[in-house]
Amino acid sequence: MHDQPASDRLSQLRFLERVQHEDLARTRRWIATEERRQQEQRRGEARKPPAPDWVIDYGLNRDGLPLTVHAGDCHMLGKRARGVDAGVARRALVEGVKACGYCRPDTELGVLDG
Repeated sequence: MHDQPASDRLSQLRFLERVQHEDLARTRRWIATEERRQQEQRRGEARKPPAPDWVIDYGLNRDGLPLTVHAGDCHMLGKRARGVDAGVARRALVEGVKACGYCRPDTELGVLDG
């Protein structure tokens, strides 16, 4: 390896310093962006309404008939489900809407076929 003049080496080191400062600034921007994203996500989770205790799945059309009653945390919910209170869920079961066989809301609501 041959020796470089001191001024040449110094200019290379100054160049390296500028590149590293730019890299550090970019990394800090990425960190700030990620911190904002996480803060927004936490804020959104905090504002999210609680899951309903009971849910009714409805048919395909907008005013579809109720198809199935579920517990609010059931994993078998369809895409056309709407949260309801216990009274509405109980009334739907009494009127003949099918209870989900997975979460068994009829048992929890005390509405069993006689």
